[in-house]
Order: sequence, then C-alpha cells, then structure tokens
Amino acid sequence: MKVSAHEIAAHPLSQVARVLTWGSLALLAYGTSSWVMAQPWFALRAIEVETPMAHVTEAQIRLVAERQVRGTFFTVDIERVRTSLEKLPWVREARVERRWPDTLVVSLTEHVPLARWNNDALVSEAGTVFVAAVADRLPRLSGPEDSADEVVAAYRRHQKALAPLGMAIDELRLSPRRAWRIRLDTGMTLALGREQTDARLTRFAELYPRLFGAQQTEDGQIVVAVAPVTVDLRYPDGFAVRMPDGVSPFKPSKT
Repeated sequence: MKVSAHEIAAHPLSQVARVLTWGSLALLAYGTSSWVMAQPWFALRAIEVETPMAHVTEAQIRLVAERQVRGTFFTVDIERVRTSLEKLPWVREARVERRWPDTLVVSLTEHVPLARWNNDALVSEAGTVFVAAVADRLPRLSGPEDSADEVVAAYRRHQKALAPLGMAIDELRLSPRRAWRIRLDTGMTLALGREQTDARLTRFAELYPRLFGAQQTEDGQIVVAVAPVTVDLRYPDGFAVRMPDGVSPFKPSKT
C-alpha cells in the first residue's frame, strides 16, 4: 500500500488536533466543576466539635472559623483551618474533616498541664512547653532552655521517691550549672547537687523517719514534730541539716 506525502504530513497534525481537543474539553470540565463547587449551594453552615473541651472555648473556635474558613464545602482549605486551631493556647493537636453536606467536623486534643514552667509558661504531661493561663495550683518546674523533658522526668522520679514520706514537690529547679534543688510543699528545701541525685534522694527518704523521730499515722503517712528547714544532700556519706531556730536536730523515735 502506498502512502502519499500529503497523508504523512497530515497524520501528526491530526494527533495534535486530538490532543488540543481533549485538552480543551478537560479545561472546560475543570472550569465547570470549579464553578459549580464555588456556588452558594455548597456553603459551609456548621462547625461541629466532636471531642469534649476543658480549656478551649466555643468563642475561640468561632473566632478561628470567622477568620480562616473561606470557600465552600469543596473549596475550604482544611490544612489552613487545622493549623489555625493548633495555634490556640491549649490545643495540642487538631483534626478537621468534611461531613456532607455543609459541616466541618473538628477533633481537638488538649494539653494536660503537669506544672508551671519557668516564669511564664506551662509544661504538659507529655513534656511539651506551651503558654496559657491556668487558675489551678500547680508545682513549679524550671530549667535551662530545651531541658523540659529532662526536668519532667526528674520530677516524676523524685516525686515517686518522696511519696512514702507523704511529701510532695512544690518546686524543682535545674540551674544553668546543672545543679538540682527541690522545695517541698512543707517548705523544706532539698539541695541535690549535680551528681547521683537519685541515689541521694533515696538515701534521704530511707533515713528521714529514723533521724527526725518520725511516726507513721493510721493512713500510712510519715509525720515528724518539727521538720528541717534545709537538707543539703551534696555529701558522699550523709547530709547536712538546718533546723528552725532553737530546735535541736535528730530526735530519735522512742523504742
């Protein structure tokens, strides 16, 4: 079969024509669908929060909605809304989904505060530092920048070691020189220093009832008549004690 030069030249032109035709149809379809999805028929009319909230208020969510929710059910920028919600003070994580025909569904995970952090922030149970207002009385943790995880872990260990004595940590400090200091809810201060802090605190917890004439109550709590003001644990074989004025240390329990 013979093919003329005219047919050879026309063949690639027909392919180009088909490509242009299908391209034009695709653009038309895209433009039509975009126009349809942007119509008021698909307007968003509700934001539903699925999770219970302890600190985030409806007013805060409404403010985010007014500022960030733009477009219709199909065109709203879900990622933009999610990012804006996660900027709220108490929000740890946010999820945003569409629910046909006119609703955005929001799921929020809030920070659970463990303690106050340094002068103007909070630290969560997960060790995340965040800024928010809280009226609850919380222990105070402090330390150098980026030390929150370390201080939170130490707080949990030390609190566990002191629990048998009925003592609670009111403040735990890590100094820039990496020295640890505890203030208890009784007002007593414990200087742990920089090394072997866990071992030092364990030794204190073991010796405290015997050295200070402690007695155990019916509910298992350890109480003493007069407690030290300061206990310096930075000694290899013992610790130094400062008692209130006029009180003699080390009152052995009666046998």
